[in-house]
Amino acid sequence: MTQSIKRVLIKITGIVQGVGFRPFIYRLAHELKLTGSVLNNSEGVTIEAQASEDVIDQFKTLLIQSPPPLARIDNILMTVLPPVEVTEPFCIIHSKHTTNAVVAVSPDKCSCDDCIADITNPQSRYFRYPFTNCTNCGPRYSIINTLPYDRKNTSMAHFDMCSACESEYQNPLNRRYHAQPVSCPDCGPLLTFKKPDLSHHNGHKDALEQTVAALKAGNIVAIKGLGGFHLVCDASNQHSLEALRARKHRPAKPLAIMVKDIWVAKQLVEGNETEWLTLASNERPIVVMRKKLQPTLTISKLVAPDIDRLGVFLPYTPLHHLLLQQVDLPLVMTSANLSGEPIITDSADIAFKLGHVVDYILDHNRPILNGCDDSVVQVINHRLQVIRLARGYAPLSIYSPKRITSPTLGLGAQQKNTVCFGFEHNVFLSPHIGDLVSIEAESYFHDTLETFSRLYRFKAERLVHDLHPDYFTSRWGESLTGIKRTAVQHHYAHVLSVLAENKSTQQVLAFAFDGTGLGTDNTLWGGEALIADAHCYHRIAYLKPFKLIGGEQAIKQPIRLLLSILLEKYSLQQINHFAIPAIGKLSTITLSNLNKVWQTTPAAKSTSSIGRLFDVVAVLLNLIDKTQYEGQAGILLETAANQAVCIQSIKSIDITHAASLASNKAVDSDSESIIFDMTLSTDNQWDSTALIKQILDAVISQPLTQARTALIAKAFMDTLAKAICDVAKHYPQYPIVLTGGVFQNRYLSEHCEKSLQIQGNKLIPSGRVPINDAGIALGQAWYAIHNTL
Repeated sequence: MTQSIKRVLIKITGIVQGVGFRPFIYRLAHELKLTGSVLNNSEGVTIEAQASEDVIDQFKTLLIQSPPPLARIDNILMTVLPPVEVTEPFCIIHSKHTTNAVVAVSPDKCSCDDCIADITNPQSRYFRYPFTNCTNCGPRYSIINTLPYDRKNTSMAHFDMCSACESEYQNPLNRRYHAQPVSCPDCGPLLTFKKPDLSHHNGHKDALEQTVAALKAGNIVAIKGLGGFHLVCDASNQHSLEALRARKHRPAKPLAIMVKDIWVAKQLVEGNETEWLTLASNERPIVVMRKKLQPTLTISKLVAPDIDRLGVFLPYTPLHHLLLQQVDLPLVMTSANLSGEPIITDSADIAFKLGHVVDYILDHNRPILNGCDDSVVQVINHRLQVIRLARGYAPLSIYSPKRITSPTLGLGAQQKNTVCFGFEHNVFLSPHIGDLVSIEAESYFHDTLETFSRLYRFKAERLVHDLHPDYFTSRWGESLTGIKRTAVQHHYAHVLSVLAENKSTQQVLAFAFDGTGLGTDNTLWGGEALIADAHCYHRIAYLKPFKLIGGEQAIKQPIRLLLSILLEKYSLQQINHFAIPAIGKLSTITLSNLNKVWQTTPAAKSTSSIGRLFDVVAVLLNLIDKTQYEGQAGILLETAANQAVCIQSIKSIDITHAASLASNKAVDSDSESIIFDMTLSTDNQWDSTALIKQILDAVISQPLTQARTALIAKAFMDTLAKAICDVAKHYPQYPIVLTGGVFQNRYLSEHCEKSLQIQGNKLIPSGRVPINDAGIALGQAWYAIHNTL
């Protein structure tokens, strides 16, 4: 029996452009002997297909189940059309523009295995060519100017293809079919090796070979990559690291290293299967992993001083692969920027801003239209946690089950800023912009708004900003006229971002722990337990506030925070008697003046921040006296807590073996358990003063050895975890959300999650959306999507 002919129109949205989707459809249609066509437009991919009903069903099943590796299908709309007489075979139609753009722009992706094989094959015309790519890999977001994603709309527009590249570009059966950045040494971008004044250095010599020689000689080289420049040096060269830190005024903040392959990485760090898979994933992020106790490869201690973690990543462009193969050393690769400014994308800015930092510049002539930093991630309980949302993951697109009828803009936070765009069923979170504390960062904020507005023909009808009136985003939002806007409290937005990632509006019990965020009582919150859903929230518990002596100066000099809490209970004379090392460094006059400032500080300049409590404990344990980089206290406390776990593991060895280790200095009288209490008071406050008193008693009761410091640090975070579990016991009906930058502390997060799961609580996970302030914009937009402004 002859089956009836069926003709359908299929519209597909998602990440379906620049990822080989049309040639995939073309090949599939020819295999199944369909007639019709496929085209790109600003809405996604549109297919007209005609065949028997069974074949059409098979076609739809295969395109859903086995799309190209970089594609992501968000929605498929299929409409039945009347059959037509067709004699032509299935074909690809040139891209068309439509009024509204809804296709998701693909993030930049790492080089595929096939392209790496090409650049290492002496018989290939791509041999040692640092800009080799295909539809399965290479630049996307960083080179796009407007949609649809065609060469004329990218920074490759002024590179005319040679005949060989043109042939591959036009062949639907070739993996470089409509790979927009496709090029070769005869027609594409080229490298140049320059001095800091941009003059060419030995122009007749190979630029890459000169770079390799410079790095091996201990020089610092600015290297232009996919989304911006890196500052690069030999990770094993102590003098190079000293020079880099001195010139960049970065005394302690950890630096990331790029290594040749995963086998080199395993000589430096250890990890579980999920961590190794993440390191080698298409996104190629910087993965923060645990240092090996006995590494078989030596790098300078200045790479990541005083901590047990190391940020590692693998080559993600052909240039990186060629560089690492030739230099054969782990390389420090840190973003080329001035503190508080976005990543630099142009060599002229390198010369102007960082000419005093670098010895040489490796440049190329493919313009970077949209700067994009490296993503930073870690793995928590075998689950991805993105710390910095950027290359490989961003722009991050989320499908909204609810149609967004009015274009919506979330302006994000003051720190770690991102912006969020919502329209139709699409929510797009931008790559990392940074802290909005400089003119350059504010300009980058505007550039990002313009980029997405241009890509998606986006014009906001609703916008959401932070509750803090002095944030740049709040002031900018308030300056606009003729647009609906509202403010959403900072920690509530943290919670909403987790709901948005999970496409949820349900009611949850959320713990939002971070450094700062303005509360509705005009104090700075940061240690909050909230019952919340997509419509509203209420605060059910919080850390007892303490004063910020000198306002923001207390964040930079956390000794002021410790003094503030101690003055709640003790006199200056008593405090001096405790002989706390950090306080001992202050003169009598300074202490007296700080006491006077504390007495006159109004309640409005108080904070309930758990992030600031970490600062206090780190000072008390003599780990810091000044904050050299954001999150330093938390990282040092995590390192100490991990040491305590090792100590207690040694203690758990059988008694015979333990006796043989009695002389080991790590196993001593400090190894007993330390327990603190942090119960809720009748006014629903966790008493910060009482907790710090307990920690102070532990500090002064015995000499503060390294082992005892570790045990106290661990006990502090165990106490926070128990406080969370105690509150959660009273609300078993609500799923739990853990959000805010404090939960980037791996020890605390893993301990909390495991304890809550043992207790029977259900957790709502976070993953690709950062739980730090980079997720705030998404939370703000999610509120507007589900509420009337």
